[in-house]
Amino acid sequence: MDMPRHGLANLRSRPSIRVLARRCAGAFALTVLATCRGREPAQAAATMENDVPVAINSGSPFQYPPDLYDQSVEGQVRLRLYVDSAGRVRPDSTRVALSSGTPALDSAAVRGAAQLQFAPAHKNGQPVGTAFYQPVIFRRSAEPPVQTPR
Repeated sequence: MDMPRHGLANLRSRPSIRVLARRCAGAFALTVLATCRGREPAQAAATMENDVPVAINSGSPFQYPPDLYDQSVEGQVRLRLYVDSAGRVRPDSTRVALSSGTPALDSAAVRGAAQLQFAPAHKNGQPVGTAFYQPVIFRRSAEPPVQTPR
């Protein structure tokens, strides 16, 4: 089965994705899930017809492992996700398609993916399930990451 290869590299080749990327400044590069400019994420996703799922989380569910952050270890993980027609990630389908080279970053990406929420992809006006690639970028910023209590 040929799976769509959606991600940062393909934003240039797909006009509809390019338009989505402009509207939702970086929603696919999940360093931090960006909200659509001037709109609530769910509201923005509901107003557009999309051929790939659109992340609607208000914040990033990915937790940068504190010890790796302290050591300035960075990386990018490419996940293969399947989002059903209701916008839910099917956890049993989540796979590391391209490793960061650091197992702890890969694991953090997989854990965070389970908490992602999406507006589903649409085909002919109907919500559909689809598999796609999702990059997760771990970059060290000047500020330490905010840790949420477990």
